[in-house]
Amino acid sequence: MEGDFMDIFTAIKERRSVRSYKSTPVEKEKLDRIVEAARLAPSACNFQEWRFVLVTDTLKRQALMEAANNQSFVAEAPVVIACCAETDEHRMRCGELCYPIDISIAIDHMTLAAVALGLGTCWIGSFYPEKVRKILNIPESIKVVELLTLGYPADSPQSKNRKPLKEIVFYEEWK
Repeated sequence: MEGDFMDIFTAIKERRSVRSYKSTPVEKEKLDRIVEAARLAPSACNFQEWRFVLVTDTLKRQALMEAANNQSFVAEAPVVIACCAETDEHRMRCGELCYPIDISIAIDHMTLAAVALGLGTCWIGSFYPEKVRKILNIPESIKVVELLTLGYPADSPQSKNRKPLKEIVFYEEWK
């Protein structure tokens, strides 16, 4: 299966926020590869504070949909991943908390791995963490940071317009 993957630049270019999924279950082998991509992501001080709850149960996905402001595609996706942090609130020297950044990197690894495997994802930030915590029996000490839907896309979302490099990149100093 190694030779069947697309290159990283193609995966980056083809990644979209998918909000319509087929009911086809995600194969365990693909799911394992996707969470392995998260596990291999870099983290500050190599703390690896991320924790993931993979949800395939229909009733739990329905409850998560309700906790995510009734966004119907959350229940439609065959897999919803609750992306969490077991953290001591460690901050990097720059002053930023480690866990939100580290989890974001891990999620991005998962989204790119998913594209390479023919799957789609969508980051969900519009949700109520306490409701998700209750649905998934997540301890109070764990931060619920993001939800990620995962499955086979039912449509082909359009690419978003991106600013040209000259508007976002500076060389040597801010200009």
